Amino acid sequence: MPDPASASARERSLEAWLARLERQHPVAIDLGLERVALVAERLGLTGSPIAGALISVAGTNGKGSTVAMLESLAGAHGRSTAAYTSPHLLRYNERLRLDGREADDALLVAGFERVEAARLAPEPVSLTYFEVGTLAALWAIARHRPDVAILEVGLGGRLDAVNVVDPDVAVITSVALDHADYLGTDLSAIGREKAGILRGSRPAVLGHDLPASVFAAAEACGALAWRLGRDFKRTTPAPAPDGEVWQWRGVDHQARACRLDRLPVPDLPLDNAALALQALALAGVALEPSACRRALAEVTLAGRMQWLGNWCLDVAHNPHAAGYLAARLAERRRPARRIALLGMLRDKDAQGVLEALSSQVDAWVTVSLEGPRARSAGELAEQLTAHGATVLQRADSPAAGATWLAARLAADDEVLVCGSFYTVAEVLGWHAARESRGEAGIEAGSARHGR
Repeated sequence: MPDPASASARERSLEAWLARLERQHPVAIDLGLERVALVAERLGLTGSPIAGALISVAGTNGKGSTVAMLESLAGAHGRSTAAYTSPHLLRYNERLRLDGREADDALLVAGFERVEAARLAPEPVSLTYFEVGTLAALWAIARHRPDVAILEVGLGGRLDAVNVVDPDVAVITSVALDHADYLGTDLSAIGREKAGILRGSRPAVLGHDLPASVFAAAEACGALAWRLGRDFKRTTPAPAPDGEVWQWRGVDHQARACRLDRLPVPDLPLDNAALALQALALAGVALEPSACRRALAEVTLAGRMQWLGNWCLDVAHNPHAAGYLAARLAERRRPARRIALLGMLRDKDAQGVLEALSSQVDAWVTVSLEGPRARSAGELAEQLTAHGATVLQRADSPAAGATWLAARLAADDEVLVCGSFYTVAEVLGWHAARESRGEAGIEAGSARHGR
């Protein structure tokens, strides 16, 4: 006879909640703040600050790395932290970290239960998977009450669920074409959407090469804009006895000039490191040189220039991100062969990504992804061969492509896995599963051949 207690526990499990959330709203993305704001108010999230300092990070590319460096820097200064990001790679728990540790299932389920109760009473409100997850994370953060909370804006800015709370410091990393079905192809309009996270009389930390619409929006709302390259700066890395170093010059929350010398070069974009330092300083943290050096030397982020042996995994899925990835690869000594395992969604600019990476890739393995937005391996292969590229294999999935490729690599070959979070996530899962079974996963080897 089935155990009612066991059945009830399964129904309350994180896995069951996530499956439920995927079914309960008619569309996956439903931009707008009215529904989220109503439930946030019911949860008591809008009446008082949820953290000592709240930093929101928007942008087309570079959000995840900026959040990771903010979290590492704040922790190195002895501050308690919370970080909310999306999407995840292997586990939903990755989306919420408290003091550097992933949230456990019990906390996430408790958050979902609280959001569900608030959603249903007194009148039901329909919420998407992302909106429920965001509200549950904000509820958990408010319970933790960290010194510094860092929120990654999922899509756009103005109408994203994260924007239901007011940041003390807003960061915009970059503006490029992506999510065209929702944000369009007008960079000026996209910039205005990203700038929707800015608040009057509060600091806005702005990256390089943003459209004029971002600066106009900052001025219109009365945000205090601090621009990389104008109001705060970073130098180009220079050789030093203990590796490359760079310098950052910026201002603190009282607008006093400050400088950090001999900073280590992180394995993440240097512009985003400069943004993170400036945002943390404006949030009221007095930057201490040794803490900053330690944080930047140690910070990592899964799926961003992540090296496992001679395999590099990067979630770059638009031309802007692919261009940065190609530039980083160009800094390395060229391997005998660099083979790209590529899987992309149909709504991404595959042609632009292929063109950005072509100079750094010798041959390709294309893979199909699943779902309504999927692009087939055959379609990617056709685009590549039309431009004279060598396609070694068309695989039904990222895992199938990785299995095929791993059996055919030479010791001095290098693999680039890219094109989508889904592609990287599946190859990471494939590698972990093979390792757990004691099988050969990703080939071991030197992860670095020089920058």
